[in-house]
Amino acid sequence: MATARPETVPYADGRLLDVHRPTSTATSGPAPVVLLWHGSGPDERDVLHTLAQEAAGLGLLVLVPDWRPDLADGGRADLLASLAFARRNAAGYGGDPDRFVLAGWSLGGREAVAVATHPDTAAELRPTAAVGIASAYGRPATTTGDSPLEQLAAGRSPVPVLLVLGTADEVVPAEPTHQLSAALTKHMSTVELLELPTDHAGVVMTVYDPGARRCVPATDPAALAAGRQTAAVLARAAGLR
Repeated sequence: MATARPETVPYADGRLLDVHRPTSTATSGPAPVVLLWHGSGPDERDVLHTLAQEAAGLGLLVLVPDWRPDLADGGRADLLASLAFARRNAAGYGGDPDRFVLAGWSLGGREAVAVATHPDTAAELRPTAAVGIASAYGRPATTTGDSPLEQLAAGRSPVPVLLVLGTADEVVPAEPTHQLSAALTKHMSTVELLELPTDHAGVVMTVYDPGARRCVPATDPAALAAGRQTAAVLARAAGLR
């Protein structure tokens, strides 16, 4: 697993984002880009540090912003500002804007799929693929105001969608992911579903710490192995095999 220290930069006034540069070269030229949104805990970009480092080790430029779901707008401004920043600046960090994946875990996954697939998303912001990790898709997203499941049940996705779930997840049930996969398949959208033998935290190489009331880096080999498969899904979404 890669262990390079990320660079932390502001993406908006008072808002921070970690830049995990690729620690291996999968292809020549600029690296594929992943913008990775964390879950419902406010400003928890550190929770995704291990997964981001693993993905960087596969040759990806991974950008992980803080955002605040507890704000009055549900974090909408943070999410959209981080997307605009990433789209505008990824090339300056050695990224390839033509291979740009929008991904998220838990609550962040619903938002990522919603923005990536919504018809009103501006062309200059739309990613080339979306990855939803251990997410529920039936409720309206704060970014778009629409449910990704309802939106994609009505028509084809404009981008490939890759989905990951943990079969032992007791936080988010598997059904919403299965429903979304079925809706995408019905409309002949490009979709991939990976089911991993781990829980809600394990899919991103973490474990929930009740004392800290947050997820922390996992040491369990099974969780680490599952998380490596999640990182591989990010790489596949970006066009790396």
